[in-house]
Amino acid sequence: MFRGIDEVDWASLRHAYGSAEDVPGLLRGLASADPAERESALDGMYGAVHHQGGVYDATLACVPFLLALAVREEVRDRAGVVELLVSIGDIAGHGDVSRELAAGARAALHAGAEVFVRLAGDADTGVRRAAPGALVRFLGSPERVLALVRERITVERDDRVLLALAASLGLFVERHQGHASGAVDLLAELSGPPYGPGLRLAALGQLAGYAPELLPANLVPAVVRLLRDRSGERTRTGHVSDRPGPDTLADRLRRLRPSDEEGSQLMRTLHSALGSRVTDRVALLCGQLTSPDPLDRCNAVWMSAGLFREWRTSGAEPVALIGDQLGAEEGRLHDAAVAVLSELFELAGPAADHLHALVICRPEFRVRHGERGAPTLGGPLKALAGTGDPRATPVMSEVLAGPVVPDDLGYAIPHLGPAALPLAPALRRRLARVPLDGPDTSARAAPLLSALTAVGDAESIPAVLRLLRGIPDGLRSREAVTRAAVRALGAFGSAAYEAIPDLRALLKTDHAVAAAEALWSITGEPDAVVPVLLRELTDTGGDPRRGAAAADALARLGPAARPALPGLRRTAGSGAVRQRATAACAVWRIAGEPEEFLPLLRSAWAEAPRTRTTVAGCAAALGSAGAPLHDLLRAELASPRRHQADVPGYGSRDIHEDEELLRVCRGALAGVGHG
Repeated sequence: MFRGIDEVDWASLRHAYGSAEDVPGLLRGLASADPAERESALDGMYGAVHHQGGVYDATLACVPFLLALAVREEVRDRAGVVELLVSIGDIAGHGDVSRELAAGARAALHAGAEVFVRLAGDADTGVRRAAPGALVRFLGSPERVLALVRERITVERDDRVLLALAASLGLFVERHQGHASGAVDLLAELSGPPYGPGLRLAALGQLAGYAPELLPANLVPAVVRLLRDRSGERTRTGHVSDRPGPDTLADRLRRLRPSDEEGSQLMRTLHSALGSRVTDRVALLCGQLTSPDPLDRCNAVWMSAGLFREWRTSGAEPVALIGDQLGAEEGRLHDAAVAVLSELFELAGPAADHLHALVICRPEFRVRHGERGAPTLGGPLKALAGTGDPRATPVMSEVLAGPVVPDDLGYAIPHLGPAALPLAPALRRRLARVPLDGPDTSARAAPLLSALTAVGDAESIPAVLRLLRGIPDGLRSREAVTRAAVRALGAFGSAAYEAIPDLRALLKTDHAVAAAEALWSITGEPDAVVPVLLRELTDTGGDPRRGAAAADALARLGPAARPALPGLRRTAGSGAVRQRATAACAVWRIAGEPEEFLPLLRSAWAEAPRTRTTVAGCAAALGSAGAPLHDLLRAELASPRRHQADVPGYGSRDIHEDEELLRVCRGALAGVGHG
């Protein structure tokens, strides 16, 4: 299987980390009798030869040897080798060179595709599971591929391999649309009796994606019934009740993984294929969350997170059912419910009773003590605070009075709104005790400043000024603390008059925009503020965020910022879209002239979703004068999908930002201004 390996000039070939001289050792390691060596070799192949899905000339040179390894029965873990080959052949490549190499890799795999025909009937179950996807991708004749898959379904007895065969039929429909009808007919056949519930669920998931017209009218009840039938048949060997135990990182990570990964994949495929059929998906989640099997419920909890991140559904019923899982004895299920509810913020409201009961009855869940690092706020209490439920306040008060107070508690407090006011004295005292030159000064001070800013605690001004004035130059955390302190002083308004000299001293620093805003809030005098903001608008140092922040600050000054109008108009005419949109909004709010920039704001709304809250805020601040944009706001409120669902890096925090956009839109249309 390694014939000719020493004739390859590996030193002249490259992988992700340079010379490919080490590749022969990795290839031989894949055939080792030592499991640890095989695992290390496979890691090395993914880490260097196929790094992050890349294809290099060394990758291309490996393909013949990997094909040879895949068919040698004495080689263990051949399924991993087949999966590696599929991954290598399944990328498009980027750039002229990598596209050429990717095409070469695909050509080599097409040329060697008879290997996968042989492997489809291999004695190794794992190999048989990996082979169908390779057949669809690399065997040239669609008719032959479909015949082989049909034959394997007829003779296969392993449920996991049957699921892989069903998935390969969906891939076949996607890749061979001219021959799709035969695969669709086979999927429709597999979705009904006499096939087992797991295979029927897999077939329904593929039909939902590629032939939804063939789905049964009673899809949700049918799927729930099949899921419960599958759970009844599933072998439970090795599954032990997993009660919440010591909060170690390893234990937490273990519990957060689905223990029924096959079931998770089946249902994830179906949910993904159903896409915008949100009503069906919510009903399906409710069916999953009421399953007698805790593994089905755990999978449903994780899938609900994907639904809430993408779609605007209050989901009151599934959220309440997720709350029901908080009392579960299964550690995975309990931890999954806590993790998902913590992402939902105010949308977790229907589970607030369960969260409150948990933090009252189980005080150990209020603070999380990890194996390493500082303690953090416990997930149930964090989730309860995120809902804005005032019942979190007395619990937070007890934590603040306790022997261990997590630093990040301050970041949860703003969600409580006015209900957090009773916490101000304790927060103020803790801020006054933060060391000025400690390695953890920023980690301790920034959350407290965030909390005190949110509650508007003017009595904390001396403690804030102590930090602003006392942190020594050169301390790594100085910039973050200064930024948070300036923001707090601005929130306190005229009560912070004694900070005026300190803020003026910051007008020539990187904190100029925040300091200028704070000065405006305290003094209401534009003369010292507008020139600084105008300078920051035009001299961004290559950072468009600085210009956008300056434009946003000028907008809040309103007519007092008229001297900045020429600079704002220039900024709105070129540059990054966020900066342009913010500058256009500022011109409108300052001068009341929307016509010139309406096309810009409309295009920014469509092309850069992250600008929508800024634009909606502009329309809200203008009241009835913002009417030229009200059609966009109405369309946003009518849209079922979250506005940043397609933005790269979209995550759970964006649920909260999307809900804020909806609040701003509603307020604007109701005539409520947002300054």
